[in-house]
Amino acid sequence: MNQLPLKVSTTALRGTAAMLRASHSILQVQTRENSANGATATATRNCPHLELTPVATATSHFHGSAEWQNALPYQHIPGPKPMPILGNTWRLMPIIGQYTISDVAKISSLLHERYGRIVRFSGLIGRPDLLFIYDADEIEKCYRNEGPTPFRPSMPSLVKYKSVVRKDFFGELGGVVGVHGEPWREFRSRVQKPVLQLSTIRRYLQPLELITDDFLARCEQLLDDNEELPLDFDNEIHKWSLECIGRVALDTRLGCLDSNLSEDSEPQQIINAAKYALRNVATLELKAPYWRYFPTPLWTRYVNNMNFFVGVCMKYIKSATARLKTQDASQRAGEPSLLEKVIISEKDEKIATIMALDLILVGIDTISMAVCSILYQLATRPAEQQKIHEELKRLLPDANTPLSIPLLNQMHQLKAFIKEVFRMYSTVIGNGRTLQEDSVICGYQVPKGVQAVFPTIVTGNMEEYVTDAATFRPERWLKAHHGGTTDKLHPFASLPYGYGARMCLGRRFADLEMQILLAKLLRNYKLEYNHQPLDYAVTFMYAPDGPLRFKMQRI
Repeated sequence: MNQLPLKVSTTALRGTAAMLRASHSILQVQTRENSANGATATATRNCPHLELTPVATATSHFHGSAEWQNALPYQHIPGPKPMPILGNTWRLMPIIGQYTISDVAKISSLLHERYGRIVRFSGLIGRPDLLFIYDADEIEKCYRNEGPTPFRPSMPSLVKYKSVVRKDFFGELGGVVGVHGEPWREFRSRVQKPVLQLSTIRRYLQPLELITDDFLARCEQLLDDNEELPLDFDNEIHKWSLECIGRVALDTRLGCLDSNLSEDSEPQQIINAAKYALRNVATLELKAPYWRYFPTPLWTRYVNNMNFFVGVCMKYIKSATARLKTQDASQRAGEPSLLEKVIISEKDEKIATIMALDLILVGIDTISMAVCSILYQLATRPAEQQKIHEELKRLLPDANTPLSIPLLNQMHQLKAFIKEVFRMYSTVIGNGRTLQEDSVICGYQVPKGVQAVFPTIVTGNMEEYVTDAATFRPERWLKAHHGGTTDKLHPFASLPYGYGARMCLGRRFADLEMQILLAKLLRNYKLEYNHQPLDYAVTFMYAPDGPLRFKMQRI
Protein backbone atom coordinates (compact mmCIF):
# COMPACT_ATOMS: atom_id res chain seq x y z
CA MET A 1 0.00 0.00 0.00
CA ASN A 2 3.90 -0.94 -1.62
CA GLN A 3 6.26 2.19 -1.19
CA LEU A 4 -0.33 0.56 1.56
CA PRO A 5 1.19 -1.55 -1.93
CA LEU A 6 -0.06 1.39 0.58
CA LYS A 7 3.00 2.16 -1.44
CA VAL A 8 3.51 -0.71 -3.15
CA SER A 9 3.91 1.95 -1.21
CA THR A 10 3.04 3.21 -2.44
CA THR A 11 3.23 5.64 -3.97
CA ALA A 12 6.29 5.43 -5.75
CA LEU A 13 6.98 6.72 -9.17
CA ARG A 14 3.42 7.80 -9.80
CA GLY A 15 3.75 11.02 -11.79
CA THR A 16 7.44 10.31 -12.27
CA ALA A 17 7.02 6.88 -13.81
CA ALA A 18 4.11 7.94 -15.92
CA MET A 19 6.16 10.73 -17.49
CA LEU A 20 7.84 8.12 -19.66
CA ARG A 21 5.34 7.33 -22.35
CA ALA A 22 7.86 5.65 -24.57
CA SER A 23 8.12 3.40 -27.62
CA HIS A 24 10.79 1.22 -29.13
CA SER A 25 10.82 3.20 -32.35
CA ILE A 26 11.64 6.41 -30.51
CA LEU A 27 14.57 4.75 -28.83
CA GLN A 28 15.79 3.56 -32.21
CA VAL A 29 15.72 7.16 -33.38
CA GLN A 30 17.91 8.03 -30.41
CA THR A 31 20.62 5.74 -31.74
CA ARG A 32 21.15 8.28 -34.49
CA GLU A 33 20.55 11.34 -32.30
CA ASN A 34 23.13 10.31 -29.72
CA SER A 35 25.84 8.99 -32.00
CA ALA A 36 28.07 11.85 -30.92
CA ASN A 37 27.76 10.65 -27.36
CA GLY A 38 28.49 7.02 -28.11
CA ALA A 39 31.67 6.94 -26.08
CA THR A 40 29.90 8.44 -23.09
CA ALA A 41 27.05 5.93 -23.38
CA THR A 42 29.52 3.05 -23.53
CA ALA A 43 31.35 4.33 -20.47
CA THR A 44 28.06 4.69 -18.63
CA ARG A 45 27.06 1.15 -19.45
CA ASN A 46 30.09 0.06 -17.48
CA CYS A 47 29.29 2.56 -14.69
CA PRO A 48 32.20 5.06 -14.84
CA HIS A 49 32.63 5.27 -11.07
CA LEU A 50 34.34 1.89 -11.22
CA GLU A 51 37.14 3.49 -13.24
CA LEU A 52 37.20 7.05 -11.94
CA THR A 53 37.02 6.56 -8.20
CA PRO A 54 36.92 3.61 -5.81
CA VAL A 55 33.63 4.63 -4.21
CA ALA A 56 30.95 6.95 -5.60
CA THR A 57 28.55 8.18 -2.96
CA ALA A 58 25.21 9.92 -3.32
CA THR A 59 25.97 12.56 -0.71
CA SER A 60 26.68 16.26 -0.99
CA HIS A 61 30.07 17.15 -2.38
CA PHE A 62 32.22 20.26 -2.24
CA HIS A 63 32.92 21.06 -5.83
CA GLY A 64 36.60 21.17 -5.07
CA SER A 65 36.70 17.57 -3.85
CA ALA A 66 38.65 14.99 -5.81
CA GLU A 67 35.57 12.86 -6.34
CA TRP A 68 33.58 15.76 -7.82
CA GLN A 69 36.51 16.85 -9.97
CA ASN A 70 36.99 13.33 -11.31
CA ALA A 71 33.31 12.91 -12.16
CA LEU A 72 31.95 13.56 -15.65
CA PRO A 73 29.74 16.63 -16.19
CA TYR A 74 26.01 16.18 -15.78
CA GLN A 75 25.36 17.08 -19.41
CA HIS A 76 27.33 14.01 -20.51
CA ILE A 77 24.79 11.59 -19.06
CA PRO A 78 23.23 9.86 -22.07
CA GLY A 79 19.53 9.80 -22.83
CA PRO A 80 16.85 10.76 -25.37
CA LYS A 81 17.84 14.01 -27.06
CA PRO A 82 15.45 16.93 -26.55
CA MET A 83 14.32 19.10 -29.46
CA PRO A 84 14.61 22.90 -29.42
CA ILE A 85 11.70 24.59 -27.60
CA LEU A 86 9.63 21.39 -27.27
CA GLY A 87 12.34 19.48 -25.44
CA ASN A 88 11.25 15.89 -24.87
CA THR A 89 7.70 16.94 -24.05
CA TRP A 90 6.72 16.38 -27.69
CA ARG A 91 7.08 12.66 -27.10
CA LEU A 92 4.10 12.88 -24.73
CA MET A 93 1.86 14.90 -27.04
CA PRO A 94 -1.25 13.60 -28.83
CA ILE A 95 -0.83 12.43 -32.45
CA ILE A 96 2.90 13.19 -32.78
CA GLY A 97 3.86 11.56 -29.49
CA GLN A 98 4.60 7.86 -29.55
CA TYR A 99 4.52 7.00 -25.84
CA THR A 100 1.75 5.17 -24.03
CA ILE A 101 1.36 4.79 -20.27
CA SER A 102 0.83 1.04 -20.59
CA ASP A 103 4.37 0.67 -21.99
CA VAL A 104 6.14 2.44 -19.14
CA ALA A 105 7.67 -0.74 -17.68
CA LYS A 106 8.88 -1.89 -21.10
CA ILE A 107 10.31 1.53 -21.89
CA SER A 108 12.18 1.59 -18.60
CA SER A 109 13.93 -1.60 -19.73
CA LEU A 110 14.61 -0.22 -23.21
CA LEU A 111 16.20 2.92 -21.78
CA HIS A 112 18.56 0.73 -19.77
CA GLU A 113 19.37 -1.44 -22.79
CA ARG A 114 20.04 1.57 -25.00
CA TYR A 115 21.86 3.94 -22.67
CA GLY A 116 23.27 1.94 -19.77
CA ARG A 117 23.14 2.22 -15.99
CA ILE A 118 22.23 5.89 -15.80
CA VAL A 119 19.90 7.72 -18.18
CA ARG A 120 18.96 11.39 -18.32
CA PHE A 121 15.46 12.23 -19.54
CA SER A 122 15.50 16.00 -19.83
CA GLY A 123 13.53 18.75 -21.55
CA LEU A 124 10.18 18.06 -19.87
CA ILE A 125 8.38 21.39 -19.85
CA GLY A 126 7.43 22.42 -16.35
CA ARG A 127 9.25 19.50 -14.71
CA PRO A 128 12.81 18.82 -13.56
CA ASP A 129 14.96 16.25 -15.34
CA LEU A 130 14.32 12.58 -14.65
CA LEU A 131 17.46 10.57 -13.92
CA PHE A 132 17.01 6.81 -14.23
CA ILE A 133 19.49 4.84 -12.12
CA TYR A 134 19.91 1.13 -12.81
CA ASP A 135 22.83 0.49 -10.46
CA ALA A 136 21.65 -1.12 -7.20
CA ASP A 137 24.81 -0.06 -5.33
CA GLU A 138 24.22 3.57 -6.30
CA ILE A 139 20.54 3.27 -5.40
CA GLU A 140 21.54 1.99 -1.97
CA LYS A 141 23.87 4.95 -1.44
CA CYS A 142 21.14 7.38 -2.45
CA TYR A 143 18.75 5.84 0.08
CA ARG A 144 21.27 5.61 2.90
CA ASN A 145 22.36 9.22 2.56
CA GLU A 146 19.01 10.91 2.03
CA GLY A 147 18.62 12.34 5.55
CA PRO A 148 15.59 12.48 7.87
CA THR A 149 13.20 14.22 5.44
CA PRO A 150 13.58 12.64 1.98
CA PHE A 151 11.85 14.40 -0.89
CA ARG A 152 9.83 11.91 -2.90
CA PRO A 153 8.44 13.13 -6.24
CA SER A 154 4.69 12.91 -6.08
CA MET A 155 1.49 14.01 -7.74
CA PRO A 156 1.35 17.77 -8.39
CA SER A 157 -2.41 17.44 -8.84
CA LEU A 158 -2.80 16.06 -5.31
CA VAL A 159 -0.41 18.70 -3.97
CA LYS A 160 -2.52 21.47 -5.54
CA TYR A 161 -5.70 19.93 -4.19
CA LYS A 162 -4.36 19.77 -0.65
CA SER A 163 -2.43 23.04 -0.55
CA VAL A 164 -4.61 25.31 -2.73
CA VAL A 165 -8.09 24.01 -3.52
CA ARG A 166 -8.79 22.67 -0.02
CA LYS A 167 -6.33 24.66 2.01
CA ASP A 168 -9.35 25.55 4.13
CA PHE A 169 -9.52 21.91 5.23
CA PHE A 170 -5.91 20.69 5.19
CA GLY A 171 -4.16 23.87 6.30
CA GLU A 172 -0.68 22.86 7.45
CA LEU A 173 -1.72 19.20 7.88
CA GLY A 174 -1.04 17.83 4.43
CA GLY A 175 -0.61 14.21 5.45
CA VAL A 176 2.11 11.86 4.17
CA VAL A 177 1.27 11.76 0.45
CA GLY A 178 2.35 14.73 -1.64
CA VAL A 179 3.96 16.46 1.36
CA HIS A 180 7.66 16.98 2.05
CA GLY A 181 10.15 18.36 4.51
CA GLU A 182 9.23 19.27 8.06
CA PRO A 183 5.40 19.22 7.53
CA TRP A 184 5.69 15.63 6.28
CA ARG A 185 7.96 14.59 9.14
CA GLU A 186 5.69 16.16 11.75
CA PHE A 187 2.52 14.54 10.44
CA ARG A 188 4.13 11.15 9.99
CA SER A 189 5.55 11.25 13.52
CA ARG A 190 2.03 11.81 14.86
CA VAL A 191 0.48 8.77 13.14
CA GLN A 192 3.44 6.44 12.59
CA LYS A 193 3.45 4.77 16.01
CA PRO A 194 -0.18 3.57 16.01
CA VAL A 195 -0.01 2.54 12.34
CA LEU A 196 3.13 0.43 12.74
CA GLN A 197 2.59 -1.03 16.22
CA LEU A 198 2.43 -4.82 16.13
CA SER A 199 -0.39 -4.71 18.66
CA THR A 200 -2.42 -2.65 16.17
CA ILE A 201 -1.72 -5.11 13.38
CA ARG A 202 -2.73 -8.08 15.55
CA ARG A 203 -5.99 -6.37 16.42
CA TYR A 204 -7.10 -6.45 12.78
CA LEU A 205 -6.33 -10.10 12.04
CA GLN A 206 -9.77 -11.41 13.00
CA PRO A 207 -11.78 -8.56 11.39
CA LEU A 208 -9.84 -8.88 8.12
CA GLU A 209 -10.21 -12.66 8.19
CA LEU A 210 -13.98 -12.23 8.51
CA ILE A 211 -14.03 -9.86 5.53
CA THR A 212 -12.00 -12.37 3.52
CA ASP A 213 -14.42 -15.18 4.42
CA ASP A 214 -17.26 -13.00 3.12
CA PHE A 215 -15.30 -12.28 -0.05
CA LEU A 216 -14.61 -15.96 -0.77
CA ALA A 217 -18.27 -16.78 -0.16
CA ARG A 218 -19.18 -14.10 -2.68
CA CYS A 219 -16.67 -15.55 -5.15
CA GLU A 220 -18.43 -18.92 -4.95
CA GLN A 221 -21.74 -17.19 -5.73
CA LEU A 222 -20.18 -15.53 -8.79
CA LEU A 223 -18.93 -18.78 -10.39
CA ASP A 224 -20.54 -19.70 -13.70
CA ASP A 225 -21.32 -23.19 -15.00
CA ASN A 226 -17.62 -23.72 -15.77
CA GLU A 227 -16.67 -22.73 -12.23
CA GLU A 228 -15.11 -19.55 -13.60
CA LEU A 229 -15.20 -16.09 -12.07
CA PRO A 230 -16.71 -13.19 -14.06
CA LEU A 231 -14.88 -10.98 -16.57
CA ASP A 232 -14.91 -8.04 -14.15
CA PHE A 233 -13.41 -10.01 -11.27
CA ASP A 234 -10.83 -7.26 -10.77
CA ASN A 235 -13.70 -5.04 -9.61
CA GLU A 236 -14.58 -7.66 -6.99
CA ILE A 237 -10.98 -7.58 -5.77
CA HIS A 238 -11.26 -3.80 -5.50
CA LYS A 239 -14.38 -4.27 -3.35
CA TRP A 240 -12.53 -6.64 -1.02
CA SER A 241 -9.58 -4.22 -0.81
CA LEU A 242 -11.81 -1.25 -0.05
CA GLU A 243 -13.73 -3.23 2.60
CA CYS A 244 -10.42 -4.11 4.28
CA ILE A 245 -9.07 -0.56 4.18
CA GLY A 246 -12.38 0.85 5.35
CA ARG A 247 -12.27 -1.47 8.35
CA VAL A 248 -8.74 -0.35 9.20
CA ALA A 249 -8.83 3.37 8.36
CA LEU A 250 -12.47 4.21 9.12
CA ASP A 251 -13.24 1.58 11.75
CA THR A 252 -16.34 0.38 9.91
CA ARG A 253 -17.68 -2.12 7.41
CA LEU A 254 -18.57 -0.19 4.26
CA GLY A 255 -20.75 -2.91 2.74
CA CYS A 256 -18.67 -3.35 -0.42
CA LEU A 257 -19.27 -7.11 -0.50
CA ASP A 258 -23.05 -6.86 -0.45
CA SER A 259 -24.76 -8.56 -3.38
CA ASN A 260 -25.83 -6.48 -6.35
CA LEU A 261 -24.38 -3.14 -5.38
CA SER A 262 -26.06 -0.42 -7.42
CA GLU A 263 -23.94 2.18 -9.24
CA ASP A 264 -25.24 4.91 -6.96
CA SER A 265 -24.45 3.01 -3.75
CA GLU A 266 -21.81 4.57 -1.53
CA PRO A 267 -19.37 1.61 -1.73
CA GLN A 268 -19.46 1.55 -5.54
CA GLN A 269 -19.12 5.33 -5.66
CA ILE A 270 -16.01 5.07 -3.46
CA ILE A 271 -14.53 2.39 -5.74
CA ASN A 272 -15.25 4.42 -8.86
CA ALA A 273 -13.89 7.59 -7.29
CA ALA A 274 -10.68 5.86 -6.20
CA LYS A 275 -10.06 4.44 -9.66
CA TYR A 276 -10.72 7.80 -11.25
CA ALA A 277 -8.61 9.78 -8.81
CA LEU A 278 -5.57 7.53 -9.20
CA ARG A 279 -5.76 6.49 -12.84
CA ASN A 280 -6.28 9.99 -14.17
CA VAL A 281 -3.33 11.43 -12.28
CA ALA A 282 -1.08 10.45 -15.20
CA THR A 283 -3.38 12.18 -17.67
CA LEU A 284 -3.46 15.35 -15.58
CA GLU A 285 0.31 15.44 -15.33
CA LEU A 286 1.37 14.16 -18.75
CA LYS A 287 -0.82 16.30 -20.94
CA ALA A 288 -0.36 20.06 -21.19
CA PRO A 289 -1.08 21.15 -17.60
CA TYR A 290 -3.85 23.64 -18.35
CA TRP A 291 -5.52 22.58 -15.10
CA ARG A 292 -2.83 24.47 -13.24
CA TYR A 293 -4.20 27.72 -14.63
CA PHE A 294 -7.94 27.17 -15.06
CA PRO A 295 -10.39 24.39 -14.13
CA THR A 296 -10.49 21.95 -17.04
CA PRO A 297 -13.29 19.33 -17.10
CA LEU A 298 -10.83 16.61 -16.04
CA TRP A 299 -9.53 18.73 -13.15
CA THR A 300 -13.05 19.63 -12.03
CA ARG A 301 -14.04 15.98 -11.87
CA TYR A 302 -10.82 15.15 -10.03
CA VAL A 303 -11.58 17.79 -7.40
CA ASN A 304 -15.15 16.55 -7.04
CA ASN A 305 -13.84 13.01 -6.50
CA MET A 306 -11.41 14.17 -3.85
CA ASN A 307 -14.12 16.18 -2.10
CA PHE A 308 -16.27 13.05 -2.09
CA PHE A 309 -13.44 11.12 -0.39
CA VAL A 310 -12.98 13.78 2.25
CA GLY A 311 -16.71 13.80 2.95
CA VAL A 312 -16.86 10.01 3.34
CA CYS A 313 -13.86 9.99 5.68
CA MET A 314 -15.26 12.81 7.81
CA LYS A 315 -18.64 11.05 8.03
CA TYR A 316 -17.22 7.85 9.50
CA ILE A 317 -14.63 9.54 11.68
CA LYS A 318 -17.27 11.80 13.25
CA SER A 319 -19.25 8.64 13.94
CA ALA A 320 -16.22 7.04 15.61
CA THR A 321 -15.61 10.17 17.68
CA ALA A 322 -19.22 10.24 18.85
CA ARG A 323 -19.00 6.56 19.76
CA LEU A 324 -15.87 7.17 21.83
CA LYS A 325 -17.52 10.03 23.69
CA THR A 326 -20.42 7.83 24.78
CA GLN A 327 -18.19 4.98 25.98
CA ASP A 328 -16.71 4.80 29.43
CA ALA A 329 -13.38 3.17 30.18
CA SER A 330 -14.96 -0.23 30.94
CA GLN A 331 -16.44 -0.38 27.44
CA ARG A 332 -13.03 0.11 25.84
CA ALA A 333 -11.65 -3.25 26.87
CA GLY A 334 -8.97 -4.69 24.64
CA GLU A 335 -6.69 -3.05 22.11
CA PRO A 336 -8.09 0.23 20.71
CA SER A 337 -8.57 0.47 16.98
CA LEU A 338 -6.14 2.46 14.82
CA LEU A 339 -8.68 5.25 14.47
CA GLU A 340 -9.37 5.30 18.21
CA LYS A 341 -5.66 5.53 18.98
CA VAL A 342 -5.22 8.51 16.68
CA ILE A 343 -8.34 10.31 17.92
CA ILE A 344 -7.46 9.70 21.58
CA SER A 345 -3.79 10.70 21.24
CA GLU A 346 -4.22 13.67 18.90
CA LYS A 347 -7.71 14.84 19.92
CA ASP A 348 -8.14 16.09 16.37
CA GLU A 349 -10.63 14.61 13.90
CA LYS A 350 -8.84 16.30 11.03
CA ILE A 351 -5.61 14.37 11.59
CA ALA A 352 -7.57 11.11 11.64
CA THR A 353 -9.40 12.14 8.46
CA ILE A 354 -6.23 13.00 6.56
CA MET A 355 -4.57 9.76 7.67
CA ALA A 356 -7.59 7.76 6.52
CA LEU A 357 -7.72 9.63 3.22
CA ASP A 358 -4.06 8.86 2.46
CA LEU A 359 -4.47 5.19 3.40
CA ILE A 360 -7.52 4.81 1.15
CA LEU A 361 -6.14 6.77 -1.80
CA VAL A 362 -2.85 4.92 -1.86
CA GLY A 363 -4.14 1.54 -0.78
CA ILE A 364 -7.18 0.58 -2.82
CA ASP A 365 -5.65 0.36 -6.28
CA THR A 366 -2.19 -0.67 -5.08
CA ILE A 367 -3.31 -3.67 -3.04
CA SER A 368 -5.96 -4.64 -5.58
CA MET A 369 -3.53 -4.70 -8.50
CA ALA A 370 -0.93 -6.55 -6.42
CA VAL A 371 -3.50 -9.25 -5.62
CA CYS A 372 -4.55 -9.47 -9.28
CA SER A 373 -0.92 -10.08 -10.24
CA ILE A 374 -0.29 -12.63 -7.48
CA LEU A 375 -3.47 -14.60 -8.28
CA TYR A 376 -2.63 -14.66 -11.99
CA GLN A 377 0.85 -15.99 -11.27
CA LEU A 378 -0.58 -18.61 -8.90
CA ALA A 379 -3.19 -19.73 -11.43
CA THR A 380 -0.55 -20.13 -14.14
CA ARG A 381 2.02 -21.89 -11.91
CA PRO A 382 0.23 -25.01 -10.57
CA ALA A 383 3.39 -26.59 -9.14
CA GLU A 384 4.14 -23.54 -7.00
CA GLN A 385 0.49 -23.29 -5.99
CA GLN A 386 0.59 -26.91 -4.85
CA LYS A 387 3.67 -26.26 -2.68
CA ILE A 388 1.81 -23.48 -0.88
CA HIS A 389 -1.29 -25.65 -0.49
CA GLU A 390 0.76 -28.44 1.10
CA GLU A 391 2.34 -25.95 3.49
CA LEU A 392 -1.09 -24.61 4.45
CA LYS A 393 -2.48 -28.13 4.97
CA ARG A 394 0.38 -28.84 7.35
CA LEU A 395 -0.14 -25.61 9.31
CA LEU A 396 -3.95 -25.75 9.13
CA PRO A 397 -4.97 -29.42 9.16
CA ASP A 398 -8.50 -28.27 9.93
CA ALA A 399 -9.50 -25.83 7.17
CA ASN A 400 -11.65 -23.91 9.65
CA THR A 401 -8.77 -23.16 12.03
CA PRO A 402 -8.69 -19.42 12.77
CA LEU A 403 -5.55 -17.69 11.56
CA SER A 404 -3.04 -16.20 13.99
CA ILE A 405 0.13 -14.15 13.69
CA PRO A 406 2.35 -17.16 14.66
CA LEU A 407 0.66 -19.25 11.94
CA LEU A 408 1.12 -16.52 9.33
CA ASN A 409 4.78 -16.22 10.31
CA GLN A 410 5.29 -19.89 9.45
CA MET A 411 3.86 -19.58 5.94
CA HIS A 412 7.30 -19.34 4.34
CA GLN A 413 6.35 -20.67 0.89
CA LEU A 414 3.42 -18.26 0.64
CA LYS A 415 5.47 -15.21 1.60
CA ALA A 416 8.33 -16.23 -0.70
CA PHE A 417 5.89 -16.49 -3.61
CA ILE A 418 4.60 -12.95 -2.95
CA LYS A 419 8.17 -11.59 -2.86
CA GLU A 420 9.07 -13.32 -6.11
CA VAL A 421 6.00 -11.87 -7.85
CA PHE A 422 6.99 -8.42 -6.63
CA ARG A 423 10.54 -8.96 -7.87
CA MET A 424 9.64 -10.04 -11.40
CA TYR A 425 6.36 -8.13 -11.81
CA SER A 426 6.73 -5.24 -9.38
CA THR A 427 3.27 -3.66 -8.95
CA VAL A 428 4.94 -0.32 -8.27
CA ILE A 429 7.43 -0.17 -11.12
CA GLY A 430 9.86 2.08 -9.32
CA ASN A 431 10.59 4.56 -6.56
CA GLY A 432 11.94 8.06 -6.76
CA ARG A 433 13.62 10.90 -4.91
CA THR A 434 14.22 14.56 -5.70
CA LEU A 435 17.89 15.11 -4.89
CA GLN A 436 18.33 17.72 -2.20
CA GLU A 437 22.09 18.06 -2.58
CA ASP A 438 24.61 17.99 -5.40
CA SER A 439 25.73 14.38 -5.75
CA VAL A 440 28.12 12.13 -7.60
CA ILE A 441 26.13 9.21 -8.96
CA CYS A 442 27.62 6.52 -11.14
CA GLY A 443 30.58 8.75 -11.88
CA TYR A 444 28.61 11.85 -12.94
CA GLN A 445 28.10 15.24 -11.32
CA VAL A 446 24.36 15.46 -10.58
CA PRO A 447 22.92 18.77 -9.35
CA LYS A 448 20.28 18.99 -6.65
CA GLY A 449 16.70 19.26 -7.83
CA VAL A 450 16.97 16.40 -10.30
CA GLN A 451 14.38 13.66 -9.85
CA ALA A 452 16.18 10.35 -9.41
CA VAL A 453 14.14 7.33 -10.49
CA PHE A 454 14.94 3.83 -9.18
CA PRO A 455 13.22 1.39 -11.60
CA THR A 456 12.85 -1.74 -9.48
CA ILE A 457 10.95 -3.46 -12.30
CA VAL A 458 14.32 -3.45 -14.13
CA THR A 459 16.88 -3.82 -11.34
CA GLY A 460 14.90 -6.68 -9.80
CA ASN A 461 15.35 -8.57 -13.05
CA MET A 462 19.03 -7.85 -13.66
CA GLU A 463 21.45 -10.77 -13.57
CA GLU A 464 24.07 -8.58 -11.89
CA TYR A 465 21.93 -8.43 -8.76
CA VAL A 466 19.81 -11.58 -8.83
CA THR A 467 21.08 -15.04 -9.67
CA ASP A 468 19.14 -16.59 -12.56
CA ALA A 469 16.98 -13.47 -12.64
CA ALA A 470 14.83 -14.56 -15.59
CA THR A 471 13.59 -17.65 -13.74
CA PHE A 472 10.64 -17.49 -11.34
CA ARG A 473 12.03 -19.16 -8.19
CA PRO A 474 10.32 -18.28 -4.88
CA GLU A 475 12.80 -20.43 -2.97
CA ARG A 476 15.47 -17.78 -3.52
CA TRP A 477 13.73 -15.84 -0.71
CA LEU A 478 13.87 -18.75 1.74
CA LYS A 479 16.70 -19.18 4.18
CA ALA A 480 18.85 -22.24 3.65
CA HIS A 481 17.30 -24.18 6.54
CA HIS A 482 13.87 -23.73 4.90
CA GLY A 483 15.05 -25.30 1.65
CA GLY A 484 16.23 -22.02 0.18
CA THR A 485 19.48 -21.10 -1.54
CA THR A 486 22.42 -18.81 -1.05
CA ASP A 487 21.93 -17.19 -4.45
CA LYS A 488 22.92 -13.60 -5.09
CA LEU A 489 20.03 -11.27 -4.21
CA HIS A 490 20.91 -7.60 -3.85
CA PRO A 491 18.76 -6.09 -1.06
CA PHE A 492 18.20 -2.86 -3.02
CA ALA A 493 17.35 -4.45 -6.36
CA SER A 494 13.72 -5.09 -5.42
CA LEU A 495 12.01 -2.71 -2.97
CA PRO A 496 8.24 -2.90 -3.46
CA TYR A 497 7.59 -0.77 -0.36
CA GLY A 498 10.50 1.61 -0.79
CA TYR A 499 13.15 2.14 1.87
CA GLY A 500 14.00 4.40 4.77
CA ALA A 501 11.98 7.19 6.32
CA ARG A 502 9.53 7.31 3.41
CA MET A 503 8.95 3.59 3.24
CA CYS A 504 5.25 2.77 2.77
CA LEU A 505 3.47 3.62 6.01
CA GLY A 506 0.80 0.98 5.53
CA ARG A 507 3.06 -1.88 4.47
CA ARG A 508 2.24 -4.08 7.49
CA PHE A 509 -1.48 -3.82 6.83
CA ALA A 510 -0.88 -4.54 3.14
CA ASP A 511 1.10 -7.68 3.96
CA LEU A 512 -1.51 -8.80 6.48
CA GLU A 513 -4.41 -8.37 4.06
CA MET A 514 -2.67 -10.22 1.22
CA GLN A 515 -1.44 -13.07 3.41
CA ILE A 516 -4.88 -13.62 4.94
CA LEU A 517 -6.53 -13.72 1.52
CA LEU A 518 -3.99 -16.11 0.01
CA ALA A 519 -3.95 -18.39 3.06
CA LYS A 520 -7.76 -18.71 3.11
CA LEU A 521 -8.00 -19.10 -0.66
CA LEU A 522 -5.20 -21.60 -1.26
CA ARG A 523 -6.04 -23.75 1.77
CA ASN A 524 -9.55 -24.37 0.45
CA TYR A 525 -9.50 -23.80 -3.32
CA LYS A 526 -7.55 -24.57 -6.45
CA LEU A 527 -7.10 -21.69 -8.89
CA GLU A 528 -6.68 -22.17 -12.66
CA TYR A 529 -6.41 -19.90 -15.68
CA ASN A 530 -7.32 -21.66 -18.93
CA HIS A 531 -7.27 -18.84 -21.47
CA GLN A 532 -4.79 -16.94 -23.61
CA PRO A 533 -1.86 -15.60 -21.57
CA LEU A 534 -2.18 -12.01 -20.42
CA ASP A 535 0.42 -9.32 -20.98
CA TYR A 536 1.35 -6.96 -18.18
CA ALA A 537 0.65 -3.26 -18.60
CA VAL A 538 0.61 -0.07 -16.55
CA THR A 539 -2.57 1.80 -15.73
CA PHE A 540 -1.67 3.26 -12.39
CA MET A 541 0.02 0.03 -11.31
CA TYR A 542 1.73 -2.78 -13.21
CA ALA A 543 -0.63 -5.73 -13.49
CA PRO A 544 -2.10 -8.30 -15.92
CA ASP A 545 -4.01 -6.55 -18.69
CA GLY A 546 -7.27 -8.38 -19.37
CA PRO A 547 -10.12 -10.35 -17.77
CA LEU A 548 -9.09 -12.53 -14.84
CA ARG A 549 -11.28 -15.49 -15.75
CA PHE A 550 -10.03 -17.78 -13.00
CA LYS A 551 -11.46 -21.23 -12.46
CA MET A 552 -11.97 -21.66 -8.72
CA GLN A 553 -12.57 -25.17 -7.36
CA ARG A 554 -13.02 -26.15 -3.73
CA ILE A 555 -10.56 -28.85 -2.61
